[in-house]
Amino acid sequence: MPLTPSTSSAPARPDPDVLVAQLQAQQAQAGRGKLRIYFGSNAGVGKTYAMLAAAQRERLAGRRVLVGLVETHGRAETEQQLHDLELLPRRPLNYLGKQLAEFDLDAALARHPDVLLLDELAHSNVAGSRHPKRWQDVQELLEAGVEVWTTLNVQHLESLNDVVSGIVGIKVHETVPDHLFDDADEVIVVDIPPEELLKRLKAGKVYPLEQAERASRNFFRQGNLLALRELALRRTADRVDEDMRDYRRERAIGDVWPTRERLLVGVGGRAGDDALVRQVARLARRLEADWVVVYVDAPQRQHRPRAAQEAVLKTLALAARLGAETATIPGAQVAQALVDFARERNASHLVLARVDQPWNRWLPWRPASLSEQIALLDPGLDVLLLSVKKVKPDSSVRFPVVREQAIPWKGYGGVTLACLAATALAELLLQVFDPANVVMLFLLVVVLSAVRWGRGPGAWAALLSVLLFDFYFVPPRNSFSVNDTQYLFTFCLMLGVALVCGQLTARLRHEARVAAERERRAGALARLARDLSGALTQQQVTQIALTTISGVFGAQTGLLLPDADEQLQLAQGSAGAIDASVGRWSMEHGQMAGQGTDTLAAAPALYVPLMAPVRSRGVLVLQLSAPQKLRVPEERRLLDACASQIALALERVHFVDVAQQTQIAMEGERMRNTLLSAVSHDLRTPLTGILGAAQAALPHAPQGPVHSMLVQIRNQAQALQQLVDNLLAMARLQQGGVHLKREWLPVDELVGSALAQMRERLAGHVLHTALPTGLPLLELDAVLMERVLVNLLDNAIKYTPAGTAITVAAGVEGGDCVLSVQDAGPGLPAHLSAQQLFEPFTRGQSESAVFGMGLGLALALRIVQAHGGRLEVEAAEPGPGAVFRVRLPVPEQPSMDD
Repeated sequence: MPLTPSTSSAPARPDPDVLVAQLQAQQAQAGRGKLRIYFGSNAGVGKTYAMLAAAQRERLAGRRVLVGLVETHGRAETEQQLHDLELLPRRPLNYLGKQLAEFDLDAALARHPDVLLLDELAHSNVAGSRHPKRWQDVQELLEAGVEVWTTLNVQHLESLNDVVSGIVGIKVHETVPDHLFDDADEVIVVDIPPEELLKRLKAGKVYPLEQAERASRNFFRQGNLLALRELALRRTADRVDEDMRDYRRERAIGDVWPTRERLLVGVGGRAGDDALVRQVARLARRLEADWVVVYVDAPQRQHRPRAAQEAVLKTLALAARLGAETATIPGAQVAQALVDFARERNASHLVLARVDQPWNRWLPWRPASLSEQIALLDPGLDVLLLSVKKVKPDSSVRFPVVREQAIPWKGYGGVTLACLAATALAELLLQVFDPANVVMLFLLVVVLSAVRWGRGPGAWAALLSVLLFDFYFVPPRNSFSVNDTQYLFTFCLMLGVALVCGQLTARLRHEARVAAERERRAGALARLARDLSGALTQQQVTQIALTTISGVFGAQTGLLLPDADEQLQLAQGSAGAIDASVGRWSMEHGQMAGQGTDTLAAAPALYVPLMAPVRSRGVLVLQLSAPQKLRVPEERRLLDACASQIALALERVHFVDVAQQTQIAMEGERMRNTLLSAVSHDLRTPLTGILGAAQAALPHAPQGPVHSMLVQIRNQAQALQQLVDNLLAMARLQQGGVHLKREWLPVDELVGSALAQMRERLAGHVLHTALPTGLPLLELDAVLMERVLVNLLDNAIKYTPAGTAITVAAGVEGGDCVLSVQDAGPGLPAHLSAQQLFEPFTRGQSESAVFGMGLGLALALRIVQAHGGRLEVEAAEPGPGAVFRVRLPVPEQPSMDD
């Protein structure tokens, strides 16, 4: 039949679903501020300068521009751009004893400017701010309707973090989620060549000269700059490509815009499809292009042999392994379906395998090939025909060839019986009706045959109906001869109408089947998401998952979930043979394993990891009754979506449990701290009186039993007072954090003050000190660090016999100043680890005659960590005893004037 090119230039009708989604997106954006990102490959390319220059233009245009926070890094030309722009005062925050100026989010919300400038989107806020990250501040500003302009480097994008670290060898810890970049209203790329950036670096326009010299030897190497520049441009191109596709989709633009190389590969179950996919994979790699492999599920392909269907699934699986996107699309006409899909995905080239058919090359009525049909439908679409290697005839599955299709003999037999039955019924009806009315009975049989058995049996029903009508009901009867030539026209018309009805019915049957499959998948996923949204416990999630998955995929289903010790346990209600070792491999590697995969393919079940955003939450196990079902890409995507929903539900339930336990623990800790604080305050006054009375009475008491009792009262009161001080200090640290008052101190003075405070309690031990000369000065909180040494000495005194040695030493190791307290006691408790030893209310022996509550080491650890140091413990060598080491970083030493 003749083909005519489609009028692709005519405006197409927009998709109603797209219009609805567009309206919903516009409603969601109503009242929300706009986000503009100045995006660059590295520091120093001019992002902040470009942002300030644009802000100056907005100011002159009459808009209220407010500088929330801009880092000029001492660049004179950038500081000049700040002239006449209103600056938002920064908020002072205390951090480790220092005053730091941070962005004031509340003030910015109160001012509500037209445009707010906020530099360095990936910046981490100082502890004590409302949000830990600056991009979270930006989200709150956008929700409040404030337009925000900000800057971002490519290495700070979360998805490129590992790529950048692999290139430059430096791990970037401050990252921004990609969705913030993708959802930005504007992304402006600020780019300069690496050579120009290196010149700016050497001239001191990026960093100070001393810092610039170090940067040029490490991060700012030309190879790194080239790689980062390519990443930035590619990431921006991806975003622009997505915007362009949205624009075409919203306006129903059918023509392909060849803005980016994207290859669409059509496969049809032929023997050379695997070779075609491999060729296109190499071509896409050379072109650095996206590629999609698609199979059109047309009505004429419904009754293909199983070998052809297996070949299609195998080819799609191969393409997915090679990095392609795969899809199976329905379509009445293969050529039209491919053209429509190419327009939808904006594919620049359509790649097909060249099929040689020498038997019809010279026929004048030769049907148009698939590539010719596509060329007529869309002349602007480039069609590439690739030659593929020929294979042996016995393994080839060529399409479309009628003789290779599986013949539905049952359908043809049923059609034959139906036509014979219609003939017998028509013989009876002719006694009442005219022959013209009886023809409708045969048409009904043709339509029903096409609905029940498909296209081929429907055509056979049409032909057989004409023959039976001619033989039995057209004079002369019981003969195929025709006396009246008008019946010839009737036969042709009847055959044509029957064939058209049969073909249309078969097409509708195919489309109904495709729509039913789509509805089944969408309905199953919607039911699973609805049921999981109401699950409150892990048992409920497990029951819903097992019930739904087993019904959707027709499989025996099981779940392997990790317990508190990260050991996989079989969930209640699981069915089928499950190998926990295969599940462990799948969970650890985040990949499918077992039946139908390349890993442990001999396993009788398929193991699907339940990957949640934070970590893997278990393994879904399916023992399929029809394993080939999951080779269909849509079924595999449905399984992936179901697994993601189950993983998200398990993670949500887990964090609900964690939140509840944390809330209970916090309430218990708060109550305990309040109680201890109250008791400690009440104890301090009587303790002070007892200690003062004992010290005042000692000089007046003669030597003897009374003097000894007064000494004992004084010592016990001092020990109890130290315990009360530790309780109060721990309560303050847990409620308000550690606030340091740093000052420069010599190490020997710090040690001497602690030893003087413990002089009387150290009288029963042999004290050794090793404090070499030339120790560096440390910037410490004297009171708190003295408490650390006092608690370490108190711990050594309590747990070592009288008369044994206690050694206090100091030194410099690897840039740290190390203070150590070594005793000769029984050593470390065997049932506690070093980490457990520093937990609050932990003692070496739960039942012991030694006075204390297990707070001294915990308090010491908190104070040392607040100073940026580490507190370590290990067994003394040679023993017995234990050694506690305080490692403090040595700061840059002050000058004598300081």
